[in-house]
Amino acid sequence: MTLLIGFMMLAAYLCGSISSAVLVSKLFRLPDPRLHGSCNPGATNVLRLGGKLPAVLVLVFDVLKGTVPVWGSYFLQIEPLYLGLIAICACLGHIFPLFFGFKGGKAVATAFGTMMPIGLDLAGLLIVSWILLVALTGYSSLAAIVTVSLAPLFTWFIKPLYTLPVLMLSILIILRHRENVVRLWRGKESKVWDKSKRIRE
Repeated sequence: MTLLIGFMMLAAYLCGSISSAVLVSKLFRLPDPRLHGSCNPGATNVLRLGGKLPAVLVLVFDVLKGTVPVWGSYFLQIEPLYLGLIAICACLGHIFPLFFGFKGGKAVATAFGTMMPIGLDLAGLLIVSWILLVALTGYSSLAAIVTVSLAPLFTWFIKPLYTLPVLMLSILIILRHRENVVRLWRGKESKVWDKSKRIRE
């Protein structure tokens, strides 16, 4: 089992290292999201740079990067704590991608993908929370921070066994957004629909 867990952690990292934002941008002949806009290779920045279709594709692929390795590990009957470590590896692959110079995104969509195997009810709560927060504030980063902060609480009510792994994942994503927190506090964070600001997301 130890060997299997190690293999799945490596597979999750490698899967997460595939930067869909960069690949989709190349496919649609868009600017490199690592160098333009907010300089964050994620769906929100691709939305600013290229519109809805490329952004949706990036979002779907980023979610799958988290879902596939965790769901596979779940069916291999790997224990919840190790599922959390596998999920973190997928997110670390997105944040520090081996194939793209270790310069990645914030891993919000990938983290969401890792939580989907817990249940569609949890996925639904997270989606609704994020959409409502974006609609109310306009800030993708704030919506992500609040949503992942709520994720352990939602998990506690739905499947308590997975609360610790989800908490571990939430802490990673919040730490990844520490610069966003500073900009939000200073009122300098860009909104989802803002194409004019060129600050880092």
